[in-house]
Amino acid sequence: QVQLVESGGGLVQPGGSLRLSCAASGTIFRFSIYTMGWYRQAPGKQRELVARITSLHTTNYADSVKGRFTISRDNAKNTVYLQMNSLKPEDTAVYYCNANYRTDYWGQGTQVTVSS
Repeated sequence: QVQLVESGGGLVQPGGSLRLSCAASGTIFRFSIYTMGWYRQAPGKQRELVARITSLHTTNYADSVKGRFTISRDNAKNTVYLQMNSLKPEDTAVYYCNANYRTDYWGQGTQVTVSS
């Protein structure tokens, strides 16, 4: 089993920044081989991919966040990050961390609210 714990969410004004972190742990868990991702779900909407980083550090982003968000990983710390800049009200959602290697694991989510 893999456990994922997100942190770093909160309330921020439009144009502001936040950095989300996701710490991974588990028995016989090799973080470096997993593709790690951040997803989000706004009220009344489906969960959507925000950004993803593979074991080779290849990244991809949703069009809506390109140029504003950056995903990165630190394999020594078993942690993946999402740096979010120039935040907009439409970025408001619960953000979930995902780990994928033959199966999916999910964190419990962290709320991000962008509002003045």
